[in-house]
Amino acid sequence: MKKYLAICTVMLMLAACVALAACSGGAKSGGVTVDCPLENGTYTADFKTDSSMFHVNEALKGKGTLSVKDKQMTIHISLVSKNIEKLFLGTKADAQKSGAKLIEPTVDKVTYDDGYTEEVYGFDVPVPYLDKTFDLALVGKEGKWYDHKVSVSNPEPASN
Repeated sequence: MKKYLAICTVMLMLAACVALAACSGGAKSGGVTVDCPLENGTYTADFKTDSSMFHVNEALKGKGTLSVKDKQMTIHISLVSKNIEKLFLGTKADAQKSGAKLIEPTVDKVTYDDGYTEEVYGFDVPVPYLDKTFDLALVGKEGKWYDHKVSVSNPEPASN
């Protein structure tokens, strides 16, 4: 009887795993499930973080450029300086593992309301879903990794 109950329990657990996998929805992007409700195109979207030290450049008023292609979303964000050198979609523990796919910076020019222009680092961040927080780790010039929670929301078609 115990053997029968054990087999039934294992079968139920396997059935539950199959059902969860079938219901997860979305496309797969670099090991991250992507739930993309948007059509292919370019959007302006809010990029929020849990930190006053890590945020989109004030010249961009908290916005980034969200690109969607084949259900894959990526937001380009321009930061406030060149002090953050790499990002990682996930936690700092995973970012430091061998083979981790780090996000390298671009050099962006931002123009402030007073006309002053500055070069800062920008990043193309994969977006697993909208309107929910996700993990994004960063490393600065001093080589120390930090965990952050970020979210992307309110996409609106970009004006040409």
